[in-house]
Amino acid sequence: MCGFTGFVGDEKKKKAIIKKMTDRIKHRGPDGEGYYIDDLMAMGHRRLSIIDIANGNQPMFNEDESLVVVFNGEIYNYQELKKELSHHEFKTNADTEVLLHGYEEWGIEMPKKLRGMFSFVIWDQKKKILFGARDPFGIKPFYYYKKDKTFLFGSEIKSFFEHPCFEKKLNEEILAGYLSFSFTPTTETFFEGVNRLDAGNYILYKDGIISIDNYFELTFDKNNDTYEESVDKIAQIMKNSVECHQLSDVKIGSFLSSGIDSSYIVSLAKPENTYTVGYENNKYSEIELAKDLAKKLKIKNKNKIITKEEYLKAIPDIMYYMDEPSSDPAAVALYFVSKLASKDVKVVLSGEGADEFFGGYNFYHFDFKWYNKIPFCIRHAIASFCKLFPEIRGVNFFIRRGEKVEDYYIGVNRVFGTKEKKKVLKNPITLTDKEITKYVYREYEGQEDIIKMQAIDINFWLMKDILQKADRMTMANSIEGRVPFIDTEVFKVARELPLKHKVSKETTKVALRDAAKRVIPNESYKKKKLGFPVPLRDWMREEDFYEEIKKTFESANATEFFNQEYILQLLEEHKETKKDNYRKVWTIYCFLKWYEVFFN
Repeated sequence: MCGFTGFVGDEKKKKAIIKKMTDRIKHRGPDGEGYYIDDLMAMGHRRLSIIDIANGNQPMFNEDESLVVVFNGEIYNYQELKKELSHHEFKTNADTEVLLHGYEEWGIEMPKKLRGMFSFVIWDQKKKILFGARDPFGIKPFYYYKKDKTFLFGSEIKSFFEHPCFEKKLNEEILAGYLSFSFTPTTETFFEGVNRLDAGNYILYKDGIISIDNYFELTFDKNNDTYEESVDKIAQIMKNSVECHQLSDVKIGSFLSSGIDSSYIVSLAKPENTYTVGYENNKYSEIELAKDLAKKLKIKNKNKIITKEEYLKAIPDIMYYMDEPSSDPAAVALYFVSKLASKDVKVVLSGEGADEFFGGYNFYHFDFKWYNKIPFCIRHAIASFCKLFPEIRGVNFFIRRGEKVEDYYIGVNRVFGTKEKKKVLKNPITLTDKEITKYVYREYEGQEDIIKMQAIDINFWLMKDILQKADRMTMANSIEGRVPFIDTEVFKVARELPLKHKVSKETTKVALRDAAKRVIPNESYKKKKLGFPVPLRDWMREEDFYEEIKKTFESANATEFFNQEYILQLLEEHKETKKDNYRKVWTIYCFLKWYEVFFN
């Protein structure tokens, strides 16, 4: 919907500072801008007009103007909340106003009442208290930074660069974590002193003191539903969620791949337009399958082929909009499909979240593997022996199956292992992967391994990568992405599913597939999890792509952080097809391009 930024402090020239900060995030809201300034607070807002286009401008005030809010997102149950708050005076039909009167009514408990995606800041002028919150799954971003008597907050880190108190320094300690996860896995960011407010948390700031607490807990349980009851519940809640996510005063489209998740959303919503990107090599393109579904649903599919040259050229821009390095190849596809959709619509539906909520990753099959029937003590002994060898796919299988899930699982897409990171990095590792994930495992102690893995994937892969890139790539193109799977009411159904309704020996997302089958008119509901196919693996072996990466690996920046000889060896091994190192190479390359953008 928009973006906001601001600061609490005694700076002079607040108006000039907040204008520059807000201009930095103009792409998040090209339809309008607004400011609020008093002796302590300065707030800026950029608006993408979607609901109550005429009257929904921000910052927005309550009746006596003692409270002021800046808000990014959508509250899908705002009409129901307005009825609950009918004794308050509403001046607009915008969902933003519900936050103000909800805070007057319920105080810091207010976020628990909200169904939607949101981050916001409410400033109490009389009490000089800042209250902010982020939605339960972190769909919308929130960052903060404190130095001396100044407190900065905003939707994107880059807005902080325009404040005179901000010192732009690299936080190198989390580079090792990035090499494992392919994104920033901590609430600390790559900018020293800048923190991310975690999903499902609220923040209070008064008299220089920051207080943070959670209002939402990610819990799992199991009901005794029959399989048909589970399928019925999923079908009902997904129909409801898609309807809620179509709340808008402007046209809505949808992204569409050939997989079950976006196909399910599109089959329920039936938007006028769908959008797909692909590549020249049909092995990596989903365009034809997407066109087939659109044709059967009698809706339009607009698509684009991304060339190798376009893909590589876009990387610096993508790193800029991401704020932090990410080597997820899907970010590039999202950037181009968002650009395509932005020609027609301001809002798009997307299929993120189904895998994490409903058990969609092939990793979750591990309980059904024959090797797990061998006693753990024997598997553990084999794993200890295998650790003596280099980290390669075949050996890694035996290591994983001979360890507790807490000791090896950090998510579905680990890039570098610990031993190899020590060879890659120039400086010692100060933060280990186990230290990063331990708080999640501690919370789910005693649960089945699949539940622990789901919790890890939701807390890291979904919240800190998938939703991060979805927000940034859509907002980079001034459109709003909505994710009907990632909804508190949908999660209430998903969290209680028996494990056998999530994964079986044959497939994943078992019950979801049968719910989707009721409305998808082609075979998309059967498709196995493929991720986002991208021809990076092949491109890196072609001369122009290879030379660009090699030049980056030979740069002074590379020698500052990495063992240059080793990373060039990774690249050469891949080019010569000795090893499949493309994800490792791409992860290092993306960090170096990000560093160029923000520090050179």
